[in-house]
Order: sequence, then structure tokens, then C-alpha cells
Amino acid sequence: MDRILKAARASGSLNLSNRSLKEVPDDVYKSLDAVGEGENWWEAVELQKLILAHNEIQSLKEDIRNLPLLAVLNISHNKLSHLPAAIGELKSLKALDVSNNLLREIPEEVGSATSLIKLDCSGNQLKDLPCSLGNCLDLSDLKASNNCLTSLPDDLSNCSKMSKLDVEGNKLTVLSERLVASWTLLTEVNAAKNALSGIPESIGCLSRLIRLDLHQNKITSVPSSIKGCSKLAEFYMGNNFLTSLPTEIGELTTLGTFDLHSNKLKEYPVDACKLKLSVLDLSNNSLSGLPAEIGLMTSLRRLVLTGNPIRTLRSSLVTGPTPALLRFLRSRLPAEEESGPSENKEKVIAMASRLSLGSKELALVGHGLSVVPPQVWETSDITKVDLSKNSIETLPAELSSCTSLETLILSRNKIKEWPSAVLELLHKLVCLNLDNNPLKKIPSTGFQAVSKLQILDLSNNASCLPEYPAFSCLLQLQELYLRRMQISEVRADILSLPKLRILDMSQNSLQSIPVGFKDAKSLQELRLSDNNISTLPPELGLLEPSLQVLQLDGNPLRSIRRAILDRGTKAILSYLKDKLPEQ
Repeated sequence: MDRILKAARASGSLNLSNRSLKEVPDDVYKSLDAVGEGENWWEAVELQKLILAHNEIQSLKEDIRNLPLLAVLNISHNKLSHLPAAIGELKSLKALDVSNNLLREIPEEVGSATSLIKLDCSGNQLKDLPCSLGNCLDLSDLKASNNCLTSLPDDLSNCSKMSKLDVEGNKLTVLSERLVASWTLLTEVNAAKNALSGIPESIGCLSRLIRLDLHQNKITSVPSSIKGCSKLAEFYMGNNFLTSLPTEIGELTTLGTFDLHSNKLKEYPVDACKLKLSVLDLSNNSLSGLPAEIGLMTSLRRLVLTGNPIRTLRSSLVTGPTPALLRFLRSRLPAEEESGPSENKEKVIAMASRLSLGSKELALVGHGLSVVPPQVWETSDITKVDLSKNSIETLPAELSSCTSLETLILSRNKIKEWPSAVLELLHKLVCLNLDNNPLKKIPSTGFQAVSKLQILDLSNNASCLPEYPAFSCLLQLQELYLRRMQISEVRADILSLPKLRILDMSQNSLQSIPVGFKDAKSLQELRLSDNNISTLPPELGLLEPSLQVLQLDGNPLRSIRRAILDRGTKAILSYLKDKLPEQ
């Protein structure tokens, strides 16, 4: 010990941590008065740094006043039950760490140590902080976590240099508007695990705030003033009572991590999809769906959605890799339309027309076309035309002259009327895609014009289906796509299609699966994800082994265990087959 103390008098720094000390050696308090034999008193320096952490010290003597130049005092992780009033006489003290002790109070005298910059009193039994801390005008780093604080003294508003505040794990019910407004230099705030019911409006004054952690409180809303936190990079709001988010959240352009798990959110605002997040945790909320615009958040590395009643997404997407989910959501977005004619449009059409001479296929996807260009019917023996992602509203009569046309793709346009007059003359047409158009109700005889169709996609055209028995004439139909059409039941005329191999009715409002599916012997893929189906008829098991794909993700199924569902189509059909009554 003598050797260590001698070295301390030479360096001004003494580290006695982890030495199982029951008390502070008296010689520590004596400072220069303890200069021993062989030492030159004029070469000795006053103690400026004293580390006594991780011992079993129960008290600190008033003699601490004998160290007037002490700038750093760390007596954390001991068994202190009180601090001496003499602590206030340390006029040079800049950093005081008394964390993880048994302190019930900090003496008011601490406010006389006006040079204090950093105070760590976390992990004690404090019910309040001394008002005198407001005298420490240079105080910038305050840690008081894991105590029993119910409030913070208003006098702390004098500490205008405050940059880091940690009061996690207390009993705070409110963060004072006055305090927050006065701490405009704050960069980090941790008030997690308290009983806060709200966030002060003055939070918008914190333009330098980088990290805000308010998880595990009782907060019901985020004020719109949050937009003032223009440098916020991390925002933790998990385990609160949020039911919605303000649109101003979308203005936090530097936000990278946003934790909203375990709240009561019913939707994620479209405005918040402008954020350049890398992590977004929305788990354990009340989300029934997601805005497709989330797909544009390409910076997202991790999107957590488990524990939500989402019915518009397959569970494999919800629990799968984030990039796959983002791609899927982007696919739901309407095509971007050009505001005016492009000077290169004619060149593009001409080039596509030349290419079609050899391939017999003409592709003009996403070029902002408002009408079908004449090059389509002027191209000899064309067999496939793809005009998707444009702004076409009607099909010209001239298109009926394309008598060799087999595939016509008109997805994501503005077609309202069913083009019977054109379609009935396209005798070789076997594939028609009209998904994502504002189609009005199709005439009851509309499908007779395309009776040779093998593939038909009408997805995302709510209420466009004709009355019964319109599908009955499509005897050659093999693939039928009716996604997102607000359909509430599977029609009998669909079940009667003799060659149907693929039926996609996902993202609708189906509540049950009709027993009639047992007669659809050609069916190989049945996609019913994201509906309201709660039970499965045992007769569905009769489709084994012809049915290879049965998708049921996103349904509130209660009649079959999750373990069976997770094992896939074969296990589901076998389970249902076993439930059939014996003949």
C-alpha cells in the first residue's frame, strides 16, 4: 500500500479498485501530509483522481475535504449508505461516481461543488435528487437510473449544458416541460422503464438529440413537435400504449432505428414510409396490414412484424427475410406514371416494333402510354403484347385485327370497360391479364368472348365479376387469379371448371372453404392466404395427392394446429383426410 500511495503522490492519481477494502485508508485523506522518508515534498502533487470502485467500503469520511484539488472521485460498487457533507467542499470536482451503493439520499451540499460536470448516482435507493444540483451550471452528464425517483427538481433547468440524461428504471410520471425546454443541448435521453404517461411538447426544442429511449412506460401518444428533433437517429418506444403515430414522424430524416414493439398501433402511417430506417420493430401491435409504401424503404435491414393480426400478408413473408417482404410490398404499388410525353417514347416504340419482327412479341411496359400505339396491330403475326404499367383507358377496334394474338397483358392501366367487342375477334387468345385496373362490372356474357382462355388474371378489380354462371363457359381455363377483389365466397361456377389447375383467391374476405372443392380433381395449386377462414372442411383432404400447393397463411384458423400448418400442404391434407367420417 505504501508503494501505491507513494506513486499516487508522484502522479496525482490513485486507483484502489477491487481490493476488498472495508474502509478508505487514512493515508489517502492525508495527501501531502503523508510524504514519507526518501520523498521530496516539493516533488509531490495533490491527489486529483481517486478510484475506490468495487470494494466493500461502507463510509466516506468528512476528511475527504483534505483533497481540495480532487477532480475525479469514483467510489461506485461499494456499500455506502450516506455521503459526507464535505463532498461539497471539493471545488475542483468534475466527475463524481457513487453508483451501485446503498444511498437513500445525496446531501444538498453537493451543489457547492460547482465545477461538477458528470454525476453518476445510478443503482441506489434515492427518492429524489438535491435541488442544489441546479447550482452546478456546468453539469452536462447526469445518470440517476435504477433508483426510486418520482420527479426531477425544477432547479436542474439551470443546468443548460446538459447533454446526457439517464433516468431509466425509476418511478417518474412526467418529464417537466420546463426542464426539457431548458436542455437544448441534449444528445441522449434515456427515461425507459418509468411510469411516464406522455412526452412533453418541448421535446421539439431538442434539435441536437440523437438517441431517445422511452420504452416500457405508459405513453399514449407522440407529439407532433417531435419533428423538431432533426438529428434523432435512434427512437425506442416499445412497451407503451401508442395507438397511432403523428404524420410528422416522417420528417425525422436521420432516424435509423425505430422501435415500436408491444404497443397498440392499428396502422403504420404512409408518411412514416419516407424514413430511411435500417431497423423497424412493429412486433406485438394490432396491425392488420401494412402500407405498400413500406416497400420503398430500401434501407431497411430488419423489419419485425411478429405478433400482429396481419391478414394481408402470408406468414412466410411476415417471418421471412426483410428484402423479400419489401419486394412483395413494392409489387403492390401502382405503377409510376409519366407526367407528359417523353421525347424518347417514339424511339422506344419503334425499337420494340423492330424487335417484334423476329420474336413476334411486343413489350411496351411502363412508358406512360395513354393509348395503344398503331405499331401493335401493324406488326405482322404478333402473338404476345405486353402493355402493362401504362395509362391506357380503352382498347381500339383496330386491335381486333391481331388475329394471331395469344397473350395480351394489360396489367396496371386505367381500363374501366370490359372490351368485349375487341376480345371476341381474338380467336387465338389464351392468356389475358387485366389485373390492377379500375374495371367496372363485367357483363354476364363477357367471358363468352374469350371462351378459349387458359389463363385469366382479374386481381385487384373489386366488384367486377359478372353474375352466375359466367365462368362456366371457360371450359379451357387452367389458371384463374382473383386476388384482392373483396370476394366473400367461392362461387360454384368456378369450382365446376374442369381443367382448372391454379386458383388464387388470396387477400379477399372468404370466411369458409366450400365442400365442393373435393370435386376439383385437376386442381394443383390453391392459394387462399390472407382471408378470414377459421375452419377447413375435411373433404379438402380428398384432393390428395393431386393438390400440390395449399396456401393458408394469414387466416384465423382454429380447427388445425399451427404445427401441422407449418409442415406444409401434404401434412394438412393428410390431417384433413383422417378427419373424414368412415364410409
